[in-house]
Amino acid sequence: MALPVEEWRLYAARRWAALDPALRERLAAAASLHDTLRLGCGLLRPETEAAALQRLCRRARTGKEPAAARFYREEGNRLFGCRHYGAAARLYSQAASHELPGSPEVSVCFANRSAAFFHLGCFEVCLEDIARAESHGYPERLLPKVLLRKAECLLCLGKLQDAADALGLVENKIAMDGVLTSPARQTLLKKLSQLKIKLHEKESCPEPAQEACGDTQRKLEIWEENDSISGASSSLSLNFDTERGRHLVASQDILPGQSLLKEEAFVSVLCPGESLLQQDSSETPWDTRATNADLYCHRCLRQLLASVPCRGCSYAKYCSQTCADVAWEQYHRTECSLGALLLTLGVFCHVALRTVLLAGFTEVHRLVEWSRGGDKDLHNPEASCKHLREAPARKAGTRDIPGCNDSGQYQSSYQAVFNLLPHAEKHSPEHKFLCMLSVVAICKELQEAGLEAAVLNHKSSEKWSKLKTCEKTSGELSPELQTMAEAMLRHVLQLQCNAQAITVMQESGSGDGAVVNKKPVRLATAFFPVLSLLNHSCCPNISVSFSGTAATVRASQPIPSGQEIFHCYDMLCCSNEACAISVSSESLSSRLRDLQQQIKKALELLRDRKADQAIKMLLKCQMDAGNFLSPEHLLMGEMEDHLAQVYATLGKWQEAARHLERSIEIVEMHHGPSSIEIGHELFKLAQILFNGFAVSEALSTIQRAEEILSVHCGPQSTQIQELQEMKTCLSELPKSILQRT
Repeated sequence: MALPVEEWRLYAARRWAALDPALRERLAAAASLHDTLRLGCGLLRPETEAAALQRLCRRARTGKEPAAARFYREEGNRLFGCRHYGAAARLYSQAASHELPGSPEVSVCFANRSAAFFHLGCFEVCLEDIARAESHGYPERLLPKVLLRKAECLLCLGKLQDAADALGLVENKIAMDGVLTSPARQTLLKKLSQLKIKLHEKESCPEPAQEACGDTQRKLEIWEENDSISGASSSLSLNFDTERGRHLVASQDILPGQSLLKEEAFVSVLCPGESLLQQDSSETPWDTRATNADLYCHRCLRQLLASVPCRGCSYAKYCSQTCADVAWEQYHRTECSLGALLLTLGVFCHVALRTVLLAGFTEVHRLVEWSRGGDKDLHNPEASCKHLREAPARKAGTRDIPGCNDSGQYQSSYQAVFNLLPHAEKHSPEHKFLCMLSVVAICKELQEAGLEAAVLNHKSSEKWSKLKTCEKTSGELSPELQTMAEAMLRHVLQLQCNAQAITVMQESGSGDGAVVNKKPVRLATAFFPVLSLLNHSCCPNISVSFSGTAATVRASQPIPSGQEIFHCYDMLCCSNEACAISVSSESLSSRLRDLQQQIKKALELLRDRKADQAIKMLLKCQMDAGNFLSPEHLLMGEMEDHLAQVYATLGKWQEAARHLERSIEIVEMHHGPSSIEIGHELFKLAQILFNGFAVSEALSTIQRAEEILSVHCGPQSTQIQELQEMKTCLSELPKSILQRT
């Protein structure tokens, strides 16, 4: 959810309408963000707006609740008893997020989770959880059982000396512990004896070392980095002109698939699941459904297996203690107690806050002060670059281009982020008022929670370490926090046109049909300063893929020297090839939501075995989408996927294959011919062709899918094995059938 919750948006709209007409007119005509904050900073009244926002925040539960921990732990135990180990591990993670660090309760959560991972065969992860349980004070009386599990993991991993040491430790503890009851002691001794025998067998007959599979390793790509643009290939140059602003141009001929840019996000914020903002209800307030917040690291965005919870809240989760510690030092120390407020005000506000925290007050203050000199040009962004108009285009390295440092380099830095255009003149006064109220609410919460010192000292010089104590009227923001609010308002407005969605492919549906559906899901919202240099086109010549917080830009077609590099922003665009029609992002988002609702209804018809009606609705969705989405939009590919699924349920394999092939064209355009996304699509097509006895097409598709998936997933993956089974089955078909295909 990019914007605040609907109730707060409606509240802000009513507040705007109720303002004194003269004040409303001054706010609408404000020439700068500084003036907007100066006029509106006092409009968030504690007894009305702030109180209403506080009520909305109660729906987002981000604190540590012992009752929630008990609920999730008991649910985990129930699923563990049913041998649903993956689901049990996830619930133990949720239980751990609600327990206090260093408590016996959190150590039990980690120990229970280690048992689930042991049954899943995740031995390394199991060992990590056992270490966590021990470090958090796991009860001594229960330790022998966990140490036996540790020894068994080490045996399975072939770490025989470590396993022997662990078994010796267990043996000593059992001998010294007089608390254990006789049956429990006998069970442990029996298990200990079994593991000793297993250890002896492994020591007597060591397993041969596995040879490295060199043929599955990808060749290293030759990469020459640009001297002037951080993370960019030397095949690009940075130009500027008054019509296109800053933009990237090919400085030499570029081939399809060639990497053009590799950039780490300056800042990213995970998009939470909707279930985190629940309606008031007398039912159980804790949800067992998994959301992005449970599945991905809140710092690096890696997929979570055994999450490390935040020390202060139940919301933030990390892939390792290292990520947790770095996040705490960089920004989460400040954000932690604001979790409910940030979830209520939306991802854009959260990104804005994290951006200024990462930059540090000294840099924020410097750039805000610098910008105030040019704020008179806020409604005419190009006016500040009048000195550039004498030259129609300037090449990379010139210091005159906004965002470049003193050396003429354009880096992925806060200065580059700050110089992204907020397009304040394109936002309605009501929308700017909503954004202003929201950032003021965050800054006032920082001030009232005593977090101002932490914010201002963050990465700042020593002169800010001793805060000035000044008389402030009740509820008034300090000058320093007003500066932070001004920068945050700028960033919220920038995000409307400069936000980059970090996406991942996630499986949807039950997965028990003839076609396994995967679709791109928005995982996080981020600022990529260099990627933001690319102008929009409905016909882009590049594709963007993500790995964690890193973006890779590849050419999707031949790009001759001198041609501009184009990106399709968020995949939302008009159908006009020249992009002559200007459509608001709010309108496009609304139409997209309506379209997605219609697709959802079509899939419900399919589940109700009404395939013909589902086809009609999906075809209508395609026609409607063609009026405002480009033919290469990923949602167009998703609809092709759904049509393939419907035709497959009817046994119409040729029709299913035709739609799936169109989906593959779109996916390949966005992710490249060797991407894991293409591997998944080819796996689906192989299934369709296999079921339709299209033997030659199936065999060639299987071969291509194997080549790609073996690189991304390894030769022992489930999909590779299934592809090999299909290939074996097809090769054993009678010649009479092979000749007809």
